[in-house]
Amino acid sequence: MNTEPLTVDSIQIYVGQRYSFILTADQAVDNCWIRTVANGGTVMCGSVGINSAILRYVGADEVGPVTSVTDSTAPLVETDLRPLVPTAVPGTPVAGGADGTMNLAITIDFMMFAFSINGAPFAPSTVPVLQILSGAQTATDPLPTGSVFTLPANSVVELSIPGGSACAPLPFHLHGHNFFVIKSAGNDTFNFDNPRILHCHIDFHLELGLTIVFAEQVDAIANSTHPTAWDDLCPTYDALPSDEV
Repeated sequence: MNTEPLTVDSIQIYVGQRYSFILTADQAVDNCWIRTVANGGTVMCGSVGINSAILRYVGADEVGPVTSVTDSTAPLVETDLRPLVPTAVPGTPVAGGADGTMNLAITIDFMMFAFSINGAPFAPSTVPVLQILSGAQTATDPLPTGSVFTLPANSVVELSIPGGSACAPLPFHLHGHNFFVIKSAGNDTFNFDNPRILHCHIDFHLELGLTIVFAEQVDAIANSTHPTAWDDLCPTYDALPSDEV
């Protein structure tokens, strides 16, 4: 999404995020370090070549930079970004202004080292999650138990996800919609017009159960007709080796 101009001198990037930006290179001809300062792990900037790269102006000698780390005075604040083309948002822009609200409580079991949402860790089923298309079962049946939530057609839902010391900040992605970060407590509003999966963008958190599925208009899906070629997908899926499912 293109945004209105916003001048910053640093950008915090969470797992799964990316930014396109314009770098203003108006300094004196020289060699400069571009540094990526990680929140944790190995943090080494400079000649060792970890978390850093050289920005060399045309005409500068091919020597190592000597620039030092400086504190950011104008970091990017995501809420300061404004769309270049204003886009209407779903619902009424006040708390409780959506068609409905849903509270998603995230917890972590430190003994088992597993995440859960509303008490249920996501455990991949042996058949596709949206098997409701066959009409054999609904989204409230265990595929997997407790991790599939049903919603009415074209509904605007306010998701409330309180953060905490064990689970914030967390970068989330709601497929078909936007990427958002839970820092301490967050409310986001989304318009649901298709099945969606909501998962943490820290990969091992997803693997440990930090995922849910939203199934929209379940009754209509179960009673719908589909191309006969789709029936070939289940035997194809069942024939896959376990490491490809």
